[in-house]
Order: sequence, then C-alpha cells, then structure tokens
Amino acid sequence: MSNVEPRGGAARLRHLDNLRTLLVAWVIACHALLGYSAVGGWPYDEINEVTFARPTELVLVVILGPSGLVIIGLFFFIAGLLTEKSINRHGWRRYSSGRLRRLGLPWLVSALALWPVSVWVAYRGAGRHVSVWWVFRHRNPFLDSGALWFALVLLIFSVAYAACLALVRRLLGRRPADRVVGRQRQQGPGRPAAVIVTATAAIAATSFFVRIRFPVHSGQIADLHLWWWPQCLGMFLLGIWAGRRDWNEQLPSRIRRGSGVALVATLVVSAALAPATGLRDATHGIGPYLGGWHWQSLLMGIVEASVLVSASFWLVGTAEHRLAGAGKHTEGWIRAAFGAFVIQGPVLMILSTAARLVDAPAEVKAPLVAAAAIVLSFWLGALLASWLRSRAGVGHGGDSRPAPALGS
Repeated sequence: MSNVEPRGGAARLRHLDNLRTLLVAWVIACHALLGYSAVGGWPYDEINEVTFARPTELVLVVILGPSGLVIIGLFFFIAGLLTEKSINRHGWRRYSSGRLRRLGLPWLVSALALWPVSVWVAYRGAGRHVSVWWVFRHRNPFLDSGALWFALVLLIFSVAYAACLALVRRLLGRRPADRVVGRQRQQGPGRPAAVIVTATAAIAATSFFVRIRFPVHSGQIADLHLWWWPQCLGMFLLGIWAGRRDWNEQLPSRIRRGSGVALVATLVVSAALAPATGLRDATHGIGPYLGGWHWQSLLMGIVEASVLVSASFWLVGTAEHRLAGAGKHTEGWIRAAFGAFVIQGPVLMILSTAARLVDAPAEVKAPLVAAAAIVLSFWLGALLASWLRSRAGVGHGGDSRPAPALGS
C-alpha cells in the first residue's frame, strides 16, 4: 500500500503525518513529566510543589533520556524531507510567506502574549505576586516563547534555504527538479552510508565547538537554543539530501535496518560506559557534559549525534511500514497536531497550576497532567484548525487539511 495520498494537487505522506502527530503527543507528555522533575527541562520546574522520588527520576531518565536526544532533531529531519518539494511546488516566495504566516505568527503571539500570561498564571498559583508585564520584562531569556522556539528556528532555516536555493538556481539557470530528476538523483553518485556517517561526525564536532560558547541550557534572546543548532541544522540539511533521493516516500530497507542496528549498539555501549565516565545520575557531575573544553562534552556530542541520526532514519523507515494507515480519527489528530504543539504551553501551565490543589505525589500528578494535556491540547488544536479552514474558505471541493506547519 502506498504511503502517498493525493490531496488538492499535493501529495500527503501519511506515515510522516502520523509520525509527526505521535511526536507532538510525546513532546506534550514529556514536558508534563519534566515539570515535576529535579532534572528540569520545562519551566514549571521553577515553581513545582512536588518532585519525583529519586528512583522514579532514574527510571524517567532511562526512558525519556534517549528520546530527548532525538525528538527535536527528528522534527527538523522530517521538515527537511519535505522542504525542497514544497519549494518546487509553491515557488520560493510563496513558500517563504507561508512559513512566515504558519511559523512566525504563532511564535510572535506566544512570545509577546500567550507565554507570559501562562507563566504569570503559574507564578500566581505558586504564590508569587507579580504582574504579566513584570513576567514579560524579567523572563530569562527575554522573548521566551515556551515550546515555540522550535518554530522560530525552523522558520529561519526554511526561509534562508529557500532564498539560497532560488539564488543558486537563478545563477545557474536551473529549474525546479521534477519527479524524473528526483528518481535520477536517487540513483546518482555518492554512497549513502558514507554521507550519513559524515553527517553524524559533523553534527558531533560542531555541537562540541558551539557548546564551548553556548553550553546546554544557556539562555539567549528569544530562547534560540543555540547549543541545539548544530543538530537542528544538520538534520534539516540531511533531510533535504534524503528528500532529493525520494526517501521521504520510500526509505531503502538496508538504511532502515542499518540505522536500527547502529541505534541499539550506541545505546548499549553508552549505557555500559556511563559509570566508567563518572556519570551516576542526571543531576550530579553533569556539568562537563553540557559544554566547555571537556572530553565529556565531546563524548556527549558523539553519543547525541549517533543516537539522533540512526534513530531518525530508523523511525522514518519504521513509520513507512507501520504508520501508513489513514482513517477518520487519524485525520482529525493530524489536522490538530500543530495547533496542539502551539497551545501546549498554556495548557500545561494551567493544568499543573490546577493540580496544586490536589495533595498527591508527583508520581500521581505528572501522569494525570500529561494525559489531560494531550487530550485538551489536541482538542483545542482541532478547534483552531477548523476555525482556520473556515476563515480560508476551505471545505468545498478542496483539500480539507492545511499543510502541517511542522513540515511542508
């Protein structure tokens, strides 16, 4: 069964849509859990009333740790898989204006209003008597947008690539590649395994050097997460390379299997070597792994890049075989996914604040908040998608689903 589903003149790749939707739900759940974690990673940890017991924390690190290395880079990889074909279909100007509308506008609304109000609600619930204006001015980093930093970075990469591609094509006099050229590229020169290994090494090396100046969790204006840019840009460009070979539609089985083997091997070796490096848990002795001229930071970059690249190819290939189905409920979740990603911050902050009224340990609160946040975020995302379709006048013989802003 083909994964490609024609929609209003454009081909939707069901397995990538479904994979993205699952990733959004996983991100929401992880943020809910991290809010009650001593490790942190979600702003609610600044004012949480309870935290996980140490054994629970260790279990969560084992379960969530590898996904934390993968999920953001995988989003950029999927976006890259779809970028060049989207530019070819729409033209670089229309593509760029669409990115500004679908990524830039949500980021701006979140940074200027939605996220400061959400943090203010959580602060007030924790007994901090501050104003929304105070939160906006004193939030570190300035122009923090919650989870929407991802949208800003993807916007920068997407528009910059579209402009560069248009300039190169103008200088060389080339037209956008068609399906025949795509198939020719798939058989073109170059050894895919060598390209993937080289990309992995490049991501690891640049991560190490960038983190000398911008360690993990360092703050920059607009919360740009510069320490993650090597993997974000690397995976975006690797996705574009794979998309040119039509791997967004059909990933070679040898690449999927090889990536799976590399992923398991990396995880097993890393787990075995972790005690020897002095790493006992996620809170003690973690500093040298986060950046600076430390061999631990270089090792972290190598492990992170290896897990990220191998997991991304394996997950996309597995989704092609396991997540190609479509149905009424599946379509609804797909349409709601980006809206759910946008609205998750306020939803999580409000639910976590409301949960303060319940006298229960983090092991009880966090899963309840996670489940409620997924359902509520996707419900609100569906309402938002429906409203946007009605505003655009879609629904009479056209595509009933807007292109997901997390990809094409």
